[in-house]
Order: sequence, then C-alpha cells, then structure tokens
Amino acid sequence: MCQNCIKEKKDIFVDHLNGRNDEAFVKEYNNQVEILKRNKLQKPVIFIGAGTCGLGAGAGKTLEATKKFISDNRIDAEIIEVGCIGLCAAEPLMDVQLPGKTRISFQEVTGNKVNYILSNLFKGIVDTDSVLCQFRNDSLESWKNVVYLDEHPFFAPQRRIVLKSCGIINPVSIEEYIAHGGYKAFINTIKTRTSADTCDIIEKSGLRGRGGGGFPTGLKWKLALKAESDQKYLICNADEGDPGAFMDRAVIEGDPHRVLEGMGIAAYAIGASKAYVYIRAEYPLAIERLKIAIAQAKEYGLLGYNIFDSGFNLEIIIKQGAGAFVCGEETALMNSIEGRRGMPKPRPPYPAQSGLFGKPTVINNVETYANVAEIINNGSEWYSSVGTKTSKGTKVFALSGKINLTGLIEIPMGTTINDIIFKIGGGIRNNKKFKAAQIGGPSGGCINTENINIEIDYETLKTVGAIMGSGGLVIMDEDTCMVDIAKFFMHFIQNESCGKCIPCREGTRRMLEILEAITRRRSTEKESETLERFKGVMALENLAKVIKDTSLCGLGQTAPNPVLSTLRWFRDEYEAHIFDRTCPAKACKDLLNYVISEDICTGCTLCATKCPTKAIMGSRKSPHYIIPDKCIGCGNCMEVCRFGAVSIQ
Repeated sequence: MCQNCIKEKKDIFVDHLNGRNDEAFVKEYNNQVEILKRNKLQKPVIFIGAGTCGLGAGAGKTLEATKKFISDNRIDAEIIEVGCIGLCAAEPLMDVQLPGKTRISFQEVTGNKVNYILSNLFKGIVDTDSVLCQFRNDSLESWKNVVYLDEHPFFAPQRRIVLKSCGIINPVSIEEYIAHGGYKAFINTIKTRTSADTCDIIEKSGLRGRGGGGFPTGLKWKLALKAESDQKYLICNADEGDPGAFMDRAVIEGDPHRVLEGMGIAAYAIGASKAYVYIRAEYPLAIERLKIAIAQAKEYGLLGYNIFDSGFNLEIIIKQGAGAFVCGEETALMNSIEGRRGMPKPRPPYPAQSGLFGKPTVINNVETYANVAEIINNGSEWYSSVGTKTSKGTKVFALSGKINLTGLIEIPMGTTINDIIFKIGGGIRNNKKFKAAQIGGPSGGCINTENINIEIDYETLKTVGAIMGSGGLVIMDEDTCMVDIAKFFMHFIQNESCGKCIPCREGTRRMLEILEAITRRRSTEKESETLERFKGVMALENLAKVIKDTSLCGLGQTAPNPVLSTLRWFRDEYEAHIFDRTCPAKACKDLLNYVISEDICTGCTLCATKCPTKAIMGSRKSPHYIIPDKCIGCGNCMEVCRFGAVSIQ
C-alpha cells in the first residue's frame, strides 16, 4: 500500500474517533469497517494461530507450508498471524475465509496437513477429520454440517469479555481494533467524563482486581485520585510467574490494544500521566506486540501530549522483568522498576498514597485492564449483572493438567469447578477419576472431589482453603500424589523467596525439608532422622500458620496454602507416607516397592543385569526376586522386562 493510501486510511480512523459524522464520511468509514471485519472479501484470508502456545505446537511449520501452498498454486490470498483463541489442545489452528463464506476453523493442522486441507477447501470440500467449527456471520453463507464456534462444547458455556477478540482479530492492526469498537471508550472518557465519574462507573460495576487479591478496582482508583501529588503513576502487572498460568501473555499477544485502552482509561481516572507495563523478558512475542501497539497508538494520537485535544497526557513505557516470582508482589515490582532489587516493603503506606518513586500509584494486572473498556462502553449495570453477589463479571483461567481440553477459558463468576472440568474441559484424560483441582498457583490450594461443585467466587473459594489467584487451574487425576504436589509448590516457593523476612525464607525451607523427609526411602534414613521426621510432621501445621501470620508480603503469607489445603483434604495420603511409607498414587519414586512375580518370571536375567545396585537375585531360568533394602526404585527392571513380571505394590 502506498504511503498516501496509508495516511488516508489513518485519517479516516482518527476522524472517526474525533466524532466526525457527515454523511459521505460515515459511508466511507463504514465501508472500511466492513472490509476490516471481512464482511466484504475480495480474496481468501488464511489465519494462523501463532501465539506462543500455537508456535510451540508447530504453527511455525504450518505457516511456512501455507505460504508455500499459496505460492505454488499462485493463489492471491492474505495470511494473517493471530493470537490464541483459547483451545490450546487443538493447536496448531488454521482458519480460512473465502469470499462470500463464513470463516471456518481447522484443528491440529500440522505442516504436512496444510496442502490437503486447503486444496479441498478451495474446491468447496471440508475435511471432516480436521474441521473444528465456523464463525457465525448472518450476512455470509455458512458451511453445511459444521458447528458454530458458540455451539462448540468448549466455547458454549463461556462468556467472553476479556478474550472476545483473541485469536480472531489481527493483533498488530490498530485499524482492525478500532473497527471492532476499539478506543471508543477511551476517547469518550477523556472528552466527556470527569476522573471521579470514571472511578464511580468502575466501582459500581463491581470489578475486582484479577491479579489474585481481589481488591475492588474502583475503590483503589478513588484512593489514588484523592491523593494529592504533582505526579502519579499507573502500572500494568504482566509479570505472570505462577506455574501453569499463561492468561496475561495470551491476552497481550492476541489483543494488545485492549490492554492499552484499559490502561489509558485508568490513567485518566486517577490523574496519572506516566504508565509502565512490567512484563517478564521470557515473553518476547508479547513484548513485540506491545511495542507495535504502543507505536501505533502514538501515531494515531492516542498516546502522548494533549490526546485528542482533551488536555490529557499519557506516556506508556515497557519495563522488562528478569522473571523473579516475588516481583509479582506490587511493592517488589515497584522496587524493580526503580532499578533496585525486587524485594517487598512493609505496608502501609500503600501504593495509592506512596508508591513508585514515592508518588501515588495504581497497580492492576492485564486482565483487570482488559475489562475496563467493555465496562465503560456497556455500563456498570451490564457488568454487575454477570457473576455472583460479591464477585462480578467473568474470570479467565489457564486450564491445564490431566484434562482432555486444555487452554484459556473465560467463565462467569459462579460457574462450578465441576462444570469447568466436565462441560468445558471435556472430562479427565484417559477416563481416569478426578482427584483434585489446584487453583491459585503457589499461593492457592487444592479442591477435592467433595467440593467439586463449589462456585468460582472470591469468598467461596476461601472457605475450602483455596484462593482465586491470578487464574491458574491445574486438574489432577487419581495417579497424582497430593504430598508430591505440595512438595512441588513448596520447592517453587523456597527457590523464589526473596529471603528478606525470616518466616518465609527459613519457614518454607523447613516445610520443604519435612515434605522431603516423608517421601524419602526408609533404607536411606538413620534412627535419629526417623525421630526428626515424626517431630517435623507434628509441627508442620503450626509452622505453616506461623509463616502465614508473620511473613512480610502476600506471597509469604500465602506460601503454606498448598500444604494446608492438601493436609485438610488429603490427610490419609500424608498418613500413608508417614506411617506406612507408601505412596497410594504410586508417584513418589523413593516409596515405590517393586516386586517380581514368580509365576511370570522366566529367569532371563535381563532385569538383574540392568539393576544399578545389584538388588535383583536369582539363577538363570529360575524366578528372580528383589531385595527391598537395596532397591532404589529406579524402575529399570520394569522397563526392560519383556514378560510383565515386574510390578509395583
């Protein structure tokens, strides 16, 4: 496209945001919108799900194969890389829209499948083995016998506000974002509302911080607005450090302008002229998309000085974090932005009074900001009508673990864990039994079968020892050892502790040592260690409570949650590890007891030759046996046995 055409197109969208509404202009603008929404196509468009998760599943090869197919067949088509639509289990995803037809999506499109799927589709034939769904559009001809996206079992129960455009729009096109209603809320806010009015709308909506704490967003903004200062700051916390969490990354990769628009509204609401996006350096694609979006927003006059003649100024800066988990805590995050070591500070004073560089500061996470424009456009009552009495709106979760359909989901508050697993997630993998759902990351807790019908709600989750957290939701089946899960999270917390306060630094280390002791093989334990193990176990709960009560920051105060919740709901597993020295789930390597069946063993001696500790005895062509005190549980014998004679008791 020539430079003059680009300038003309930009002017059209800027004039639209400025409120130009003469008949000729509106006609031209609506024509551009129809093109960008792809209701009027002159040539085919192929969309490749090229978010981080898609690329990890092989979308890069899918993209190259698509380009080759287009080139080899001399097809004039547009290829667009989009973010993740949420169904990670089906990646790589490829959507195709032909002129006059609805957009159709195909799943698990590896590079070697591209030619077959596209060559058939251009002939009007849909590959039924790969087709996933089609996008509803009443103005276009639909594909026969293809389910609509909003009817697909994974998407049907969801209510998409934050994720409504992820995986659908071009994330590096500000024009496409505006064509879908983008920046309308921002311009209307800075031109027609006061800062106080904006805070009121957010407060009445019931939006709570989606970073884990659940503090009322509007109230936080009001506190910062009332604080008197010559400079105020706004921060977007995109330092997503929980294991199994990838919500913020996907939102920024798939719809970065939605986050920037929410930040712009928030900055205006509190009177901030400078904002930071604190994002971990391990998210290169998200950082690249943010840089492009910020540059586009500046070019369109949506950032900078005197934005759209409103008198409002805003600069947004990207600050890359080094990946320290503790920097997800707001005071540690601010220390990091200031160039100091990321360590928490005592509160009060709270950031709304004295935050970044000692100035009033508001910190919210990506998901919180991604809700803001929709609330402004649709009203606080619209948003508060979704959810429960105390938890309004929707919540995005990264659904992972032993479940059939993994990915990003957005559900109304009040949805049950049971519905998430069996309606959206398609049930437990390999027809295994559900055992637990770990929610809230290292600071969260586990929900057992007894509580599977509990509703997603900030207060309700606390009644069973869990928290909402930022949105990690890991599903576990009958083969999962809950003691091992507690040990995993405690190991993570111990490694990520900043070390500033003794309860977190030393307390979590001691808790980890106790968990390691009860999962250790008896043969490696001395007499004194046996006594120490029992004493440690007896003190485990009290130690956890001391850490919760006395740690400096929220991360330390919630660090014992995985242990406390597993102790509460899976005490029998702890007792089996402590008293019987067995792991009921057969997951703790050191507690596995290997045996050889005399009826099946042929005496081939292969297991004996592969045993690193010479723990297997027996003559050739005679049944062998294992000496328990010598066995280290490596499992070599089971792997090499060709007759299935080795088993675990």
